[in-house]
Amino acid sequence: MPHPFLTLLPVLALAFTLSLAPTAAANAAEAANTTSNSVGDVDHGKDIYRQCRSCHMPAQNSIGPKHCGVVGRVAGTVPDYSYSPAMKKSGITWTPANLDRFIDHPSVVIPGTYMPFAGIHDPQDRADLIAYLTTLTCS
Repeated sequence: MPHPFLTLLPVLALAFTLSLAPTAAANAAEAANTTSNSVGDVDHGKDIYRQCRSCHMPAQNSIGPKHCGVVGRVAGTVPDYSYSPAMKKSGITWTPANLDRFIDHPSVVIPGTYMPFAGIHDPQDRADLIAYLTTLTCS
């Protein structure tokens, strides 16, 4: 007979995941406040972006969706890109704060995302990357 705690693991994992996922109210609050807690270095962020280039391009879809205009965009909405159902249903707007959480732990923030990336866990590296992403505008 399995240990009683083992029968609770799926419930605990779901509760933990849900506690980290942003809600619609949190998304609205984040959309109103688009400033990051850390000031980012755009040049260093461009260097950090090399990690993203295996799947993403600034101005065109690749394995992952294009990143131009990502800051302020609703997740799962780039035309001509096939997103996971989880990403399309997430309702997340890519504010700097939401990007920060997602880049740290993609599969925790959006369980079921197709993005197989462990994350960037250094807060300053994330701030720098987000500063660089902010410069990527679609023309």
